[in-house]
Amino acid sequence: MFGKLFGRGAERPEADPHALPVPRRQKNGVYTLRALGDARVLALVEAAGAGDWEAVKAALAPFDLGRDHQVLGELADLDGVQDWIGRAVEEDKEHRATALLISGARHIMWGWEARTAQRAVNVTQEQWRVFHERLEIAEEQLLQAAELQPEWVTPWRRLLTSGRGMSLGTAVNETRRDAALRRDPLDLETHLEWLSQLQPRWGGEPGQALRFAQEAAARAPQGHRLGCVIAMAHIEEWVESERGDYLETEEIRAQLREAADHSILHPAYAWRPGWQHDFNMFAMALSLAGERHTVRRVFQTLDGAYTKWPWTYFADPEKQFARHHRRA
Repeated sequence: MFGKLFGRGAERPEADPHALPVPRRQKNGVYTLRALGDARVLALVEAAGAGDWEAVKAALAPFDLGRDHQVLGELADLDGVQDWIGRAVEEDKEHRATALLISGARHIMWGWEARTAQRAVNVTQEQWRVFHERLEIAEEQLLQAAELQPEWVTPWRRLLTSGRGMSLGTAVNETRRDAALRRDPLDLETHLEWLSQLQPRWGGEPGQALRFAQEAAARAPQGHRLGCVIAMAHIEEWVESERGDYLETEEIRAQLREAADHSILHPAYAWRPGWQHDFNMFAMALSLAGERHTVRRVFQTLDGAYTKWPWTYFADPEKQFARHHRRA
């Protein structure tokens, strides 16, 4: 059974047996999503936090880590995984590909933690050294995982991130993008990563990323989450335009409404762990565009569930989410 209807096509499964209870909300009615809002993912994160490889493998049973970017992301973002995952790589021959994938993804995030979010001119030589050292380990491990499991998508999408960080060049990264999309032509996370690659700050041409997003979304069937690429393309354009009123045009509002109706607000949309991330992308883009109707349906469905990305483009991301949530 489905819960309350939040506008046409915005049904949310209220009776999901794996959904985590909504934590105590802050005074502004907002709460931070944890473990993709899923009890099984929380068990996985807790096992990884304890360094219990056997429990991690058991908790991974419901998921396909070779295709589920968001579940892999929960492990990649978890501090401390780097302290024990190397033993699993060396000792567990049967599950070596999985251990390599987790370790490679974690080393990329660990590398960026060393580099920090500072502008390149403000990063010290020591920070650059550690950054590249960790990314080199990630590259080796992810390529090994991809060789062991040729059908996996996630190693190739992560290799796009490390390739950009190591400035391996367009040809290498295009090869990696194509490898991912051969395995899943509609993979959202690969498209989002390439969207970043096409930004002028990474060497792309103005407007190139938006055209890429529009072409990709046009190929997506109704209800597919690939429509989120439109929301992120406009957010990225807003960032490149130095966060002005770039999005506040009727043409862009119409594009965002159409993309939302075709994807996350369509009855065929597949509710999966972490669906709130998809809705947060549209929530931010529609808010920046000054849209007043579809944004209400998006925020109502979220019911206060805040994800840091993509709101981290703001200096105070949670405050901005709460402000737009209140307005909607």
